[in-house]
Amino acid sequence: MTGYGRGVVEQGDVRATIDLRAVNHRFLDLKLRGGQIPAAIEDAIAARVRGAIERGAVSVSVHLVRGNASAGLRIDGDAAVRVYRTLSELAARLAVPGPDLALVLAQPGVVTGGDPLDDEAGSGRTAAAAVAVLGALDAALVQLNGMRAAEGAHLAAELHARLDELAATRTQLAGLAAGLPPLLARRLRDRVKRLAEEVALDEARLAQEVALYVDRADVTEELVRLASHLEQARALLDSTGAVGRRLDFLIQEIGRELNTIGAKSTTAEITTMIVGAKATLEKVREQVQNVE
Repeated sequence: MTGYGRGVVEQGDVRATIDLRAVNHRFLDLKLRGGQIPAAIEDAIAARVRGAIERGAVSVSVHLVRGNASAGLRIDGDAAVRVYRTLSELAARLAVPGPDLALVLAQPGVVTGGDPLDDEAGSGRTAAAAVAVLGALDAALVQLNGMRAAEGAHLAAELHARLDELAATRTQLAGLAAGLPPLLARRLRDRVKRLAEEVALDEARLAQEVALYVDRADVTEELVRLASHLEQARALLDSTGAVGRRLDFLIQEIGRELNTIGAKSTTAEITTMIVGAKATLEKVREQVQNVE
């Protein structure tokens, strides 16, 4: 799911601005951008994002202002223009939002001067930076997840509608399957009698073959499992927390049952319904890739 969030926190003489952007991705793909950030703070950022987000291509932009920044910092305007153009061209190619000022300023060479943060581990300034960065990150995550939750609600409604379509198809298939045994038995008897018009038939053997034929075409077990998978998918959509991977599994299992029913199909009506159900399931599969 997609979303954006920004957080700004000041701690001591350090001011941290965090910009978070997330777009759809099957797994978690985390990218951190920002110059002069101690490795320990980078690790803490990555751990906190992974703890809050399970799926998505997430970009974290960190911008720090330290000490008497207004007196000690110098902005290279030419470098800023070059960086902005490069990032804008890349954003256009990837069809994602263009860079903002914080992202441009965070690139190496754009802002020079000021007091570095790479001082002794555990020093006051590094500790202040960690507090500011993680505080800003938490604020940005709240905004980001708020947008993702709103999108998730719309996505859940769409998936419920698709699952309802599949459940309706399953009910129709169950009705058709219930009437199959006598239809298949009559069809096989008629076929055998046409092929052996002048040959005496062993009724006991014919009845045995009819029973085997009907049993091979029986889809009762598949329909029971299909109903179970659909109910579990509905329950997951109504639950809290990350459900995307479990939905992925259920979609695979629903597809497996539909394939089996289609393979056992002996009527054009059932085959047509299975084709339609697979088309609906494919829409569900595409949307589930975006579910956290």
